Amino acid sequence: MSQPTAVGSTAPATMRAVVITHPGGLDALKVKDVPVPARKPGWVRIKVKAFGVNESEVTTRKGESDAEVTYPRIPGIEGVGVIDEADEDSGLHLGQQVATMMGGMGRSYDGAYAQYVTVPARQVIPFETGLPWEVVGALPEMFQTAYGSLTTGLDLKAGQTLLIRGGTSTVGLSAATLAKDLGATVLSTTRSPDRTGELRAAGVDHPLVDDGTLADQVRELVPDGVDAALELVGCSVLADTLRTVRRHGTVCFTGALAGQWSIPDFTPFMIPFGVRLTSYGGQAADLPADVFAHQLQAIAEGHLKVPVAKVYHGLEQVRDAQAGIESGTTPGKHVVVVADFDPDLEPAHRAR
Repeated sequence: MSQPTAVGSTAPATMRAVVITHPGGLDALKVKDVPVPARKPGWVRIKVKAFGVNESEVTTRKGESDAEVTYPRIPGIEGVGVIDEADEDSGLHLGQQVATMMGGMGRSYDGAYAQYVTVPARQVIPFETGLPWEVVGALPEMFQTAYGSLTTGLDLKAGQTLLIRGGTSTVGLSAATLAKDLGATVLSTTRSPDRTGELRAAGVDHPLVDDGTLADQVRELVPDGVDAALELVGCSVLADTLRTVRRHGTVCFTGALAGQWSIPDFTPFMIPFGVRLTSYGGQAADLPADVFAHQLQAIAEGHLKVPVAKVYHGLEQVRDAQAGIESGTTPGKHVVVVADFDPDLEPAHRAR
């Protein structure tokens, strides 16, 4: 059987990448020269321009991920860049801007902490934008998770009320901006009174300080309960979150920032009568290209805000980015720009 004809490539034989050979501290993140990955049929090779740094990659570095992760491994569950090589019949062309995320990337196969990455073609989202790579690089995973939670998870509609528990997380801040763009009224939480301003800056109508019990606070604002709640803190507060929602409203469990993913001795009768509980943990295909294009346009026009904590230049700064996540002192997304260029002279659209 003949191999599909490929378009591309401009890749050299070797590249720079961050490699974890064994779990450990920040010093386990080693920048090395490694072979550029060969592309399999049905896959594409992307020249990585930028990537977001995520909690799950810290978990991978520490060796606390599930059995899916093996070592040595190049981490990175998301990235943006341009097509370097693809099957001729893929509909993708050399230099086309794309985003990719999830699907085992950086876990069961090598990820985006590198100059090049290969992923299944079904796992890329093509786009066109003039936004800088450092902005676009912050978006894929957090926007996909936020958008999927609000749509697949909650089926949120204009005019409804939404509670976001874990609101100062990157997904929480993204969900707030997307929900406001949709036309919802947003309540969102922080554990620190000093951070309510960050929530207001993201468009939140009612910032709430979370002391572990929210139901009474929410019911003071919305006596019958909110229409929908996005749970990002985890199972330790899930029972309380369920009590914030109206009858026939929905809670979507998406994250566990507090670290608790399960409930000992769970019984369905802990769910208030008539309240619906679901979950979300989707893939790239859950963020349609036209939706991503709308988000990019809204950002360019200033209607959506991107919660970027800090931008790092070069793979050598990945350790600093992961340290920034672990410190938790700066809200928003930590983004690493891979390509060596002046962002003032070469915005993303110049790469097409």
